[in-house]
Amino acid sequence: MRALLFDNTKCVGCGSCMTACREKNGLPEVKEPDLSADQFTVLKTTAGKDGEVNYRRMCMHCEEPTCASVCPVGALHKTKNGPVVYNADICLGCRYCIQACPFGVPKYEWHSVAPRVRKCNFCADRLAKGQQNACAEACPMGATIAGEREELLKEARARLAAEPDKYVQKIYGEHDAGGTSVLMLSSVPFSQLGLPENLPADPLPLLTFRVLEKIPPVVATGGVVLAGLWWLTNRKAEVAKAEGKGAQR
Repeated sequence: MRALLFDNTKCVGCGSCMTACREKNGLPEVKEPDLSADQFTVLKTTAGKDGEVNYRRMCMHCEEPTCASVCPVGALHKTKNGPVVYNADICLGCRYCIQACPFGVPKYEWHSVAPRVRKCNFCADRLAKGQQNACAEACPMGATIAGEREELLKEARARLAAEPDKYVQKIYGEHDAGGTSVLMLSSVPFSQLGLPENLPADPLPLLTFRVLEKIPPVVATGGVVLAGLWWLTNRKAEVAKAEGKGAQR
C-alpha cells in the first residue's frame, strides 16, 4: 500500500507541495490559512526550540476511514493503493463525512450551486500509473517522500533511532485511528501541528461496531438513532460555525 512520509525537520517552507497540488487538481490560486474546498494541502508554521518549524496539513487517508464508514451511499472509499477517494456523482450532500473525520479534513463547496465535498485524493490517478504523488515529486528537500507504507515506516524508525534528540519519538499515523497512509515525523509535539494525540490505536469504525455488538437489537436501534441524532446535531453546529466564512463567500 502506498503512503507518504512527511518530516518537518527537512521542510524549508518553499510551498512547492501546495503549488504541485493546485496544478494537479486544477484548483484556483488561493492563500487561505487552512484547508478548504479550494486548497487540499496547506503549509503552516509553528514555534520550535531552534526557530520556526514548517509543517503540512492534508487528508491523512486512514487505513479504515471513518468518513467512508458513515457515508450512506459509499461516495467515499479506500482503494487498495492507499487513497481515500470521493465520487461526487453519487454523493447525497449529507456531509456526515465532514462531521466524522477526526482530523477535520473534508470541506464543502458552500459557494457552489452544485456543491461537492472536497479533499486531497492522494493523486489516485497518478498512483494507478505507477507515478509518485505530485507533492512528493515536487518537494526539493525530500521533506515529503512517497513509497510503500512498510518501507516508509522502516525509514521513519531509522531516522528516530539515528537522531533521537531531533525528533518527538513517535511516527504519527503508524497506529493513530488504526493507522493512516500519511505518516509524519516532527521536532515538536504533534498537538502543535493541529493533530489530535488522543486517538485510539483501533480504527474508529471498529469501536462503533464493538459497542453495537453488545447492545440488544431493539435497544440498539432506538438508542443508536437517538444518540446519532444528538451527536450529528451537535457536530453540524460545530461544522457550520467553523465553516461560516465559507458560507459567506
